[in-house]
Amino acid sequence: MKQQLSRERNKLLYSIEKLLEGPMIFLGFIWLILLTIELIWGLSKTLLYTSLTIWVIFIIDFIIKFILAPSKSRFFKKNWLTAVSLLIPALRVFRVFRFVRILRSLRGIRLVRLVSSLNRSMKSLGATMKRRAFGYVSLLALVVTFAGAAGMYAIEQNNPGFENYGMALWWTAMRIITAGSEFWPLTTEGRGLAFLLAIFGYAIFGYVTATLASFFIGRDAEEKDAPLAGHHAIQEMKTEIKLLTKAINELKQNS
Repeated sequence: MKQQLSRERNKLLYSIEKLLEGPMIFLGFIWLILLTIELIWGLSKTLLYTSLTIWVIFIIDFIIKFILAPSKSRFFKKNWLTAVSLLIPALRVFRVFRFVRILRSLRGIRLVRLVSSLNRSMKSLGATMKRRAFGYVSLLALVVTFAGAAGMYAIEQNNPGFENYGMALWWTAMRIITAGSEFWPLTTEGRGLAFLLAIFGYAIFGYVTATLASFFIGRDAEEKDAPLAGHHAIQEMKTEIKLLTKAINELKQNS
């Protein structure tokens, strides 16, 4: 009985996720764009209310999925960063409390908001691109670069090399392509974000290198005098083997 109930809840959860996938992907990108604008220039009242509305929608979506999930602990372990991204904006809503105002003044809150929002956007981007791996990585690199630059600017804007968003964007791009820069973050939060950007950059660099190597190896394999067998050569070998097998069978039947 429990197993059947669990299966039914899983089916319902899957149906809801498929139904809401498109809108949630769209709102995920809007959420990150609004966060980037907030970190750089701040939000107008209209954009602030838009951000809060999206936040409420995300909370409702999370609660529905949490209620339907057969294993609450497993669901929470899988989506704990999403839960954090939904908790942080509450600091703005409940800023009447003194301890909340203190927390909101910490640069670490900005770092957590940025990382958790990027996590949601990465999921949205992955669901959008699906099997288009290289396109996914390229778009993801752009998203992380622009959003990461907003985070570096918000955290380090009073330090050399991060006086405006353009300089922060240049620094972030150099960090992701592993080129480095003469400027370095001076705050603990900025260094933490720089470390995460560096890890992402090395991962992207390794993937791009492997993709380019596979591409050129594949091109070389298609050459007639190539030492490696290409796809067409393998297909020709399979055809010849089939014809040879058919000829052998006919000789057996005739004898």
